[in-house]
Amino acid sequence: MSRRFVITFGCPDRIGIVARIATFLAEVGGLIVEAAYHTDQDTGWFFTRQEISADTVPMGIDELRARFGAIASELAEDSDWQILDTDERRRVVILVSREGHCLYDILGRVASGELDVDIPAVIGNHPDLAAITEAHGIPFHHVPFPVDGKQAAFDRLRTLVGAADAHAIVLARFMQIVPAQLCREWSGRALNIHHSFLPSFVGAKPYHQAHRRGVKLIGATCHYVTAELDAGPIIEQDVIRVGHADSITDMVRRGRDIEKVVLARGLRWHLENRVLVHGNKTVVF
Repeated sequence: MSRRFVITFGCPDRIGIVARIATFLAEVGGLIVEAAYHTDQDTGWFFTRQEISADTVPMGIDELRARFGAIASELAEDSDWQILDTDERRRVVILVSREGHCLYDILGRVASGELDVDIPAVIGNHPDLAAITEAHGIPFHHVPFPVDGKQAAFDRLRTLVGAADAHAIVLARFMQIVPAQLCREWSGRALNIHHSFLPSFVGAKPYHQAHRRGVKLIGATCHYVTAELDAGPIIEQDVIRVGHADSITDMVRRGRDIEKVVLARGLRWHLENRVLVHGNKTVVF
């Protein structure tokens, strides 16, 4: 894909927002190649995502940001906006534990070129996934999380993630509850895959909970990490049907397929700036 500038913008809805943004893009010569709009009727908040061909804009991204910032302030004091350059490589740090299916899937997509990102580090609270990570030429950092030393472990984790300057921090079945301070620091960048169709079956062993309840559908949820456990803004979800004859083992095995796909979708949409967050809800363009 040719180089593009991706503009995301949100503010309280009113007449003239689309016209003002379109006029600005025309004034700077920006050829719009993709555009989407939405207004949330409950909150009255307007959302848009625009992609313009970078080759048609006779300025760098810093100047474009400065000029668009003036337009954003004109439209609303409390507007929320970003401009992304698709030529800037996306960096993803992956946090893992012992289960590797989500990590294998992401590494496979990166190796095949399907997911064109850099992975500067994989960090595990167990060493089990070091070999597969290093086989892909990616550094693996083992950070143990002893019961009486979790704060020191999270401090080490924070340092490693900070050094990577990541656009996304993926909890690929990390199985640790991230402290509130880190949740705030990683806000809007940390993605979790939960093996349940949230808000049902929050917390540990959701397949066991689902089996006891006799559900007919199981699923997975990709969401942003917040201080409230498994309650962050939802990016993507999907389900698969199960029956009364399925054991917990069957449900876990089948659920892993959904987890991988949902996480891959959510990660891609996040990296493409397709996910706009307002409060605890998302708009995904």
